[in-house]
Amino acid sequence: MFPSSHLSHVLNKGDFDLLQTQLREKLLDAQYDLAKEKRASVLVLINGSDGAGKGEVINQLYEWLDDHFVETLCYAKPTEDEQAHPPAWRYWRDLPAKGRIGLVLGSWHHNILRARALGILDKISYTAALDEINRNEEMLRLEGVHLLKIWLALEEDEARRRFKSKHKAIEGLKRPLVTEWAEIKGQKAVQRLNEAAQEMIELTSTGDAPWSVVSAEHPQYRNAAVGDLLLQTLTNTIGIPDVVRATQSLSASISALPKPNLSARLDLTASISAETYVSALNELQNRLNAVTKSKKFNRKGLVILFEGNDAAGKGGAIRRVREALDPRRFRVIGVSAPTDEERARPYLWRFWRHIPRRGNVTIFDRSWYGRVLVERVEGFASRDQWMRAYQEINDFERQLNEANYCVIKFWLAISADEQLNRFNSRESEAYKRHKLTPEDWRNREKWPSYEEAMTDMIDRTSFSHAPWTLVEANDKKYARIKVLKTIVERLGS
Repeated sequence: MFPSSHLSHVLNKGDFDLLQTQLREKLLDAQYDLAKEKRASVLVLINGSDGAGKGEVINQLYEWLDDHFVETLCYAKPTEDEQAHPPAWRYWRDLPAKGRIGLVLGSWHHNILRARALGILDKISYTAALDEINRNEEMLRLEGVHLLKIWLALEEDEARRRFKSKHKAIEGLKRPLVTEWAEIKGQKAVQRLNEAAQEMIELTSTGDAPWSVVSAEHPQYRNAAVGDLLLQTLTNTIGIPDVVRATQSLSASISALPKPNLSARLDLTASISAETYVSALNELQNRLNAVTKSKKFNRKGLVILFEGNDAAGKGGAIRRVREALDPRRFRVIGVSAPTDEERARPYLWRFWRHIPRRGNVTIFDRSWYGRVLVERVEGFASRDQWMRAYQEINDFERQLNEANYCVIKFWLAISADEQLNRFNSRESEAYKRHKLTPEDWRNREKWPSYEEAMTDMIDRTSFSHAPWTLVEANDKKYARIKVLKTIVERLGS
């Protein structure tokens, strides 16, 4: 979950010292504004593996904030008194007053994650519990409680190593080591916990209370990232003028914290020879043709969507997919700016109407992700709209999956230099000039903003039932083969 959390996130000491000076000043200003206005409170829910540094994060926040207006709320196994009350009672009892910040360990998510991992809750009961969490969190928001939900991500082996190291370090201090997941033992239980955590983040990440997954590999980056998120939450809580909020993009960062970039991890030099391309293309197109003509495929539908940098080769990749399909059983939908008819209806209407019947294929050239890409970067959608869209999109794709549709999503990535070469080529060749528009040049100027929006998009919408595939597309032949191979593998051919 959240692929960018697995990238290397490092802040050296000099950069961290500079950054924390800026963060501390801004956090204190925002905290005092919150305390002065007393219109809302903030709850910071800190979750993650034992060993990910939850306690260290809280200590760092205390160092940056004024502790007169902060309280720590820790929940472990219910006490006898707590067991004599409804499960939610202890959280309601401890809610901080308006103007204050609460730092929460062992939040209401923890109990149902534990129950699911131990097999106490079945899938239906677990999903119902997540729905109840969404309702309760919406109620809290409407009552002036703003939530910052953080999951500290760390590879399991490293989390165990750190936990054991910390346990050994404090053995001589004669005080207990606080753990949240001590009961989760055995491979099956750990796997259930991981799957439940991913499902929880997907189903309870809403526009007003999204989950933020932070890499905990490097403590300085982890602490700075949490501080930056808290600053953004406080800034939103104490109020931003509506005019600013309507066009605000996360590219206008509040702090100097470096942002992760998923494209940076791709090897854009990947390529194949012309000879390999021809043989692989023929084989994969034949396999795709066979699987989409099978009796088994008649019971499912296929939705393929292509997003990517301008001039990344989406049209060429789509053409190679289309060549392998029965023309009577597929459609290609080119998505552009919504029409008046489409704007008069909810955003997803224009995509729902093109979902194929089972046994058929629809290919989207651009898609519903425009809301969190173009509309976000260009200011056509408010921050509230595109933040809410992540959950709406996840719900949409989950409904397709549950109806036996396979959703395959591609992001075709090229370098800025390769894009410039392709733009210049289009300008110089008459039959390609129609492919190049003034918007393409304007979008190029906003390359960093689109890269950031793309990373957020993939982080928040790549789940097991509808994962994103990042395609290295500097070499068009390599990209087309990777696309076809992904499709036939997802279809089980």
